[in-house]
Amino acid sequence: MAPLKSLEQDYPILDSNFHSFCASHDIFSVEDLLLHDLYLLAAFAEQESSSERLKQGITQVLSIIDGQHQPWLNGMELLEDAQRNKHVLSTGCEGIDLLLHGGLRVGQLTELVGPSSSGKTQVCLLAASNVAKKHIGSVVYLDTGNSFSPQRVTHFICQHSDPAIDQAKHRTLQKVMNNISCKSVFDIFTMFDVLHQLEFNLRSQMQGGDCKVQLLIVDSVSSMVTPILGGSGSQGIHSWHALMISAGYLLKKLAHEHNIAVLVTNHTVGGDGGISKPALGESWKSIPHVRLLLSRDHGGSICNVSILKHPSMVESFASLFTMCAIDLPLSLSVFSLSITPCLLHMVFLFLFTLFNFFFPQAVGKAARFMIHN
Repeated sequence: MAPLKSLEQDYPILDSNFHSFCASHDIFSVEDLLLHDLYLLAAFAEQESSSERLKQGITQVLSIIDGQHQPWLNGMELLEDAQRNKHVLSTGCEGIDLLLHGGLRVGQLTELVGPSSSGKTQVCLLAASNVAKKHIGSVVYLDTGNSFSPQRVTHFICQHSDPAIDQAKHRTLQKVMNNISCKSVFDIFTMFDVLHQLEFNLRSQMQGGDCKVQLLIVDSVSSMVTPILGGSGSQGIHSWHALMISAGYLLKKLAHEHNIAVLVTNHTVGGDGGISKPALGESWKSIPHVRLLLSRDHGGSICNVSILKHPSMVESFASLFTMCAIDLPLSLSVFSLSITPCLLHMVFLFLFTLFNFFFPQAVGKAARFMIHN
């Protein structure tokens, strides 16, 4: 929830006197107010000289919250919303765009998982520069490890421009850089503050004509929780799980309610049998709508990306692309399809059903033979 002070400009009744009253009861945000006993708070307000104005302020905050509730939607309305608002944003990488049927889906959270130097930040920078250049909108880039590189963004933009037209190239680069807002965030608590402020700004943009945010990038989400993993005992683990779930659902809420695409990165950790797996554990596993795994041969310039999770693909189905990830723009060079046991089972059932349709008697005899034997 947004800080109470951020509401003062649009709601004058929430003035400094109201903030001082709330602060005296340890209320600094809308969330703090909701967690407080409102009847008790109103009783305290009655004791103040400006009691009526304070109670009006409390009512105003509750009205703001009520106005933010999402209405019930039927299936047809959801379909129309998906067709009208939930489009895709190209990442600038042909391989990833083809894999995701066009790019990053607006309204969804896409996660890039991979070890160090696998190309996660590379994809984020390319997606940011491509969206800022080709789409009418801006990009919010939350940098948790000082990995944002304006020089790299410049390289992506200028390589697609005509070198002979320096002035046009400069205007394009200026437009892209102005459309990317980068914020350094080094812990999850700061990220909550930034996201709450972003949520408030997005709601304000719905009423104004500001350049709409199209893409939110968090590179990386796992780096922010590392400082709090040292909490001892089960209490520290439970707090970490609660923070991660809250952060994940806040990101998904922003994506859905404001029609933006969210892209986050996550590193890998050692799993059973020495097989790497995404970090952040089972509590985070259900958060991303789409989960991509990036990998690269040691010392090589070829990066592979495969789908670990997708809402419109069969579970365990994966596609592999090979793309250049160092000096050249990310592009598709090799495509291969990995046949999983789940896919083989589906193929077998399809062939069996087809055979049963054309030769029902033969299938019946075969079934009776298997039963009797």
